[in-house]
Amino acid sequence: MKGKEWYQTTEVAEEYDDKRFSRGGRLIDRREKQAVLDALSPLSGKRVLEIACGTGRFTVMLAERGADITGLDISAAMLSQGRVKARQLGVEDHVEFVRGDAARLPFPDDHFDAVLAMRFFHLIPDPERFLAEMRRVTSGEIVFDTFNDRSTRTVYNWLLPMGSRLYSERDVHELVDRADLDLVRAEHDFLLPYGFYRAIPGPVAGALYGLEGRLEETNASDRFASVSYWTAQVR
Repeated sequence: MKGKEWYQTTEVAEEYDDKRFSRGGRLIDRREKQAVLDALSPLSGKRVLEIACGTGRFTVMLAERGADITGLDISAAMLSQGRVKARQLGVEDHVEFVRGDAARLPFPDDHFDAVLAMRFFHLIPDPERFLAEMRRVTSGEIVFDTFNDRSTRTVYNWLLPMGSRLYSERDVHELVDRADLDLVRAEHDFLLPYGFYRAIPGPVAGALYGLEGRLEETNASDRFASVSYWTAQVR
C-alpha cells in the first residue's frame, strides 16, 4: 500500500509513533521539534495551522507552549491519535483537529499567523500548488522541511516503498519566490537518512550524530544534509 491510503489505516496510525520515533528515532523527534520551536517562537497567542499533522506530535507541543493551533490531516485515524494526546496533556482547549485536503484548505484568506508543514513536501506531486494554498491562509510565515537531492537520501530513497520527492536549494528558492514569499531562515540537518537512524539504538544514534556535528566547520553538514528546515515570510 502506498501514498496517502497507507497513512489512513488505523493500524498504521496506532503504531506510527512507536515505529518512527523509538530507538534512534527519538533523536529525530527531538531535532525536528527543536527546529519547529526555533522557527515559530514566541508562540503565546499565535494562531497556527499545521498541515499533515498526523498523530499530533508537533500540534500538542505547540499548544503546550501557548499557540492556538489547528491540525489538519487527511487521515481520520491519525487525527484520532492526536485527539488522545491533546486530552492526555490537557491542551484540548487550544487544539482543533480537522480532516481535510491540504490542496483545498477550508479556511479564509489570512486566517493564521503561521502555517507549519513537516514531513509533507517529500510526498506531494505539485508543491507549488500546495504552497500557494498555504500562502493564501496565512498573513505571516510558513515553516516546512524538505529532503535534499545532494544527500545520502538519494540512495535510501530507492528503498522506500512510497519514494520521496527530493529538492535542491535552488528548487526551494524558486518555489518560495513564486509563492510571493521571502525565505528568511534555513537550517540543515542529518547527513545520514532518517531511516538509518530509526534502525539503530538511541545511544549509537547520538554518537553518530555527534560525529556529524564535527563536520560543521567544513560546511559538509549544510551542503550534503539529508533534511532542511525552511522559514518563509509573506511579502
